[in-house]
Amino acid sequence: MKKKRVIVVMPAYNAEKTLKKTYKDIDKKLVDEIILVDDGSKDKTVEVAKKMGITTFSHYKNLGYGGNQKTCYWEALKRKPDVVVMIHPDYQYDATLIEELITPILTGRYDYMFGSRIRTRKEALAGGMPYHKYIFNRFYTLIANLVMGVNFTEHMSGMRAYSAKTLRRIPFQRFSNDFMFDQQFTVSAIAKGLRVGEIAIPVRYYEESSSIKLLAGLRFGLGSLWCLALFIFNSLGIYKSKIFK
Repeated sequence: MKKKRVIVVMPAYNAEKTLKKTYKDIDKKLVDEIILVDDGSKDKTVEVAKKMGITTFSHYKNLGYGGNQKTCYWEALKRKPDVVVMIHPDYQYDATLIEELITPILTGRYDYMFGSRIRTRKEALAGGMPYHKYIFNRFYTLIANLVMGVNFTEHMSGMRAYSAKTLRRIPFQRFSNDFMFDQQFTVSAIAKGLRVGEIAIPVRYYEESSSIKLLAGLRFGLGSLWCLALFIFNSLGIYKSKIFK
């Protein structure tokens, strides 16, 4: 059987302190290429990435988390991959689990996989997840599962894997340049009937890890709920948002 081509992308912003640890955990025998897109960092993220031999692209100004991912997937698709893995370079997510994450895609059982940090409440909180983030995560997951007819343990993970077919089918270039990107991707994928699955991953919060600020967090929370409203409108034929086209 022909070896499948696996590309890892890392949307980076001020990841100088954690990038090396994330990179070291990636199995280089499993992955064909690692791409980092720097979103206007003010530290030495780009310098560190290039020293490690990572294929690096830089935005001349900060476009936002979603805008960063658009460049990541655009560049990855140019390399004709079978699977693209997205992992944050802030060391919150365990890169040693990439093989477990992508196997269901490589075997054709799923189109899109993500790592869930919410296996149990005790583990999530012991891993450092702030209590208010845990509560919102649980609230949104409950509502999202009911609205979309799924049963995931989380909807907000920053460790994901997509088949190339999924990235070509989902109109991600139409999505938000902000933190709403991930929610829009999932809502769009489920609306299109793509097969989405999850694996359990450990929770790791560190001082060096990136974290969404309060105002941006409130905007993200309201935007996430609006995504679900758009899903309902689309399902009822009332309104078709650009994220479903």
